Amino acid sequence: MKIGIDKIGFATAQYMLDMNDLAHSRGAEPEKFSKGLLLQALSIAPITEDIITLGASAAEKMLTQDDKENIDMIIVATESGVDQSKAAAVYIHHLLGIQPFARSIEMKEACYSATAALDYAKLHIGKNPDSKVLVIASDIAKYGIGTPGESTQGAGSIAMLLTKDPAILVLQDQSLALTRDIMDFWRPNYSTTPFVNGMYSTKQYLDMLKTSWDEYQKRFNKSLADFAAFCFHIPFPKLALKGFNKILDKSLPEAIKEKLKDNFEQSILYSQQIGNIYTGSLFLGLLSLLENSTKLQGGDQIAMFSYGSGAVAEIFTGTLAEGFQQQLSKGQDRMQELRQRIPLSVEDYERIFFENALLDENGSASFAEYKTGIFALREIFEHQRIYQKVTVNEK
Repeated sequence: MKIGIDKIGFATAQYMLDMNDLAHSRGAEPEKFSKGLLLQALSIAPITEDIITLGASAAEKMLTQDDKENIDMIIVATESGVDQSKAAAVYIHHLLGIQPFARSIEMKEACYSATAALDYAKLHIGKNPDSKVLVIASDIAKYGIGTPGESTQGAGSIAMLLTKDPAILVLQDQSLALTRDIMDFWRPNYSTTPFVNGMYSTKQYLDMLKTSWDEYQKRFNKSLADFAAFCFHIPFPKLALKGFNKILDKSLPEAIKEKLKDNFEQSILYSQQIGNIYTGSLFLGLLSLLENSTKLQGGDQIAMFSYGSGAVAEIFTGTLAEGFQQQLSKGQDRMQELRQRIPLSVEDYERIFFENALLDENGSASFAEYKTGIFALREIFEHQRIYQKVTVNEK
């Protein structure tokens, strides 16, 4: 049975920070970000936008009523959870109006967990062929003001509907995972921002890529020549480029190398405008590739490298379905949407960054109005997060 991604939805914050403005404010040369990171802008989420509003908005854009009546599992992959007990998927299940007899869970392992969610969804559909599983990768990457990681923030969500006989990408059975107990990036419960050993994390990302790719090729007798494109987890686009160059086989025919290079460049276009969205970064790259490449066709094989600090990595592959382009937006339309985000001054960005929910003695708080996607966090009432659908006039 063929199982894979039938639909893909995407949502990001409605505010953005230009990297040139951040560079000037921090006393850095703009090229440090534009060339050193290959970043042009970051999506910045206000207090009324979180993983639940982003995830629900991404899914709402692509789901039909029939989908909602047949989804029997929702998995939210995130490292930006809003509750230590209640899964974000439960909130999203309600907001989307999905039929009640559905399993709703949340998964965590840094930026890797959405790949684990796909694995779980695929197994479930294999046992229940008529099932539809909604997998959502939703995160807000947030670092301290003035820290080295500040320039690699971002916010966004990718929603994927998995079914049998998918219209976009068939997931193949050949995959390889790798685990190492390392401390390259972590966030204890008592900290609102992560602790990062940046250089060490970069080295581990590249080494785990090379190690897993070498083993994958040996186990499954594969080479880069078997694939039309290779997508990477994208903490920032320059690191993905380093990863691509690390595994690029210089002995490949020039035509194959050029095709791989061109498709790689298409895969980082959205991340260059949005920044890091943790669990969704790999799949944002996949979406960018599929919506912007002119060199892909049905039957092409796509390789993917998933990485989550701590660390777990996985290489897995998929085959493009015939007519997959019909299920996707056009790249220029998506880029136009990103250009419509509201630009922030560095001063306004910092104000939003430090805005917290100040609870009163009853555990309640209300928020200023901000532009959001389809859904918004309206208030906290007696420690309960209250979400609402945004009306047309509010948008």
